[in-house]
Amino acid sequence: MRSQRWSGLDHLLALTDDVGVLQHATLDVPNRACGYCTDDVGRALIVACDAAAEPVTEGEAAKLVTTYLAFLHDAQLADGWFHGFMGYDRRWQDDRGSPDAVGRAIWGLGYAERHACRSSWRVVASRLRRAALPAVPKLGHLRSGAYAALGLAHAASAQPNDLQAVREALDAAARSIAAAYDAHAAGDWRWCEDVMTYDNGRLPEALLRAAQVLANEGYAERGLAMLEFLTAATIENGMFAPVGNAGWYPRGGTKARFAQQPLEAAALVDAALAAYALTRNGRWRGIAEIAHAWFLGHNVLGAELAREGGCCDGLDAHGMNANMGAESTIAYLMSTNALASLAGLAPSLRLVR
Repeated sequence: MRSQRWSGLDHLLALTDDVGVLQHATLDVPNRACGYCTDDVGRALIVACDAAAEPVTEGEAAKLVTTYLAFLHDAQLADGWFHGFMGYDRRWQDDRGSPDAVGRAIWGLGYAERHACRSSWRVVASRLRRAALPAVPKLGHLRSGAYAALGLAHAASAQPNDLQAVREALDAAARSIAAAYDAHAAGDWRWCEDVMTYDNGRLPEALLRAAQVLANEGYAERGLAMLEFLTAATIENGMFAPVGNAGWYPRGGTKARFAQQPLEAAALVDAALAAYALTRNGRWRGIAEIAHAWFLGHNVLGAELAREGGCCDGLDAHGMNANMGAESTIAYLMSTNALASLAGLAPSLRLVR
């Protein structure tokens, strides 16, 4: 049954109160002292929109959607930018959030604009996304632009009133990644930077999603080249071993083995499925399944990170980080749902054969 995918929503519900989703947890107990962040709420909105469409969880998930939209509404500044961090006392802790926070907010809003099951949610998401559109050219970082591009690709597919502006912003964000790839890729290094760092799969995914929306073969070719390189760097004997954030992966250097983060597995799942949607090459579906298996114990430590509806915070050299924070849990739920939704993939544009 399709609804069975949401049997594990409990931990996200535990992390969410009437304000937003708490950033961190001590084991599986929410840590209120750390407050909330826009990065997590933007991504949690994606999970909540999907869960609200499922009969088993629609009531609980509806509360999540309205809570997350309300948080983003309050977080948005007059110029379309967003705050990044709120304390448990409901006070914003910054004047302006990071570019990543803004990009992830746009990502969630664009997704809700297309997929939220209530028209009122879609209207609110669209209003916030439209207000944020002037911020996109100011993000200034490849990943921030990639997150925004993912949201804009969804918004474009929702056929908004400002469709031309959305397509232009999407094209500009994708063009920045493509230009960075052209500037850095050489020899056996097929990447858009000289160091592979965090959330790596979102960069090729953004190109592939933009390629499908804009029918741009150049974006598809670069996105697939980057994804091939990422896959070669992180799939070892049929097991996903992502770039660790304890040193990253510099050009000409050695890939860091730890600390491995759940967002890397979720990003590769989505990137591989974007490649599958574009090419219908079943190999990419297999790559997505390998990346998702990382959560379930098919990793360098043989540790099962997914448990009781949540996900542990990563793999370190000394073992598994057993805390179950928001980012980790959201990454696991996004990955689970992406694989469960394979049957609903849109027809391929067959740009690449």
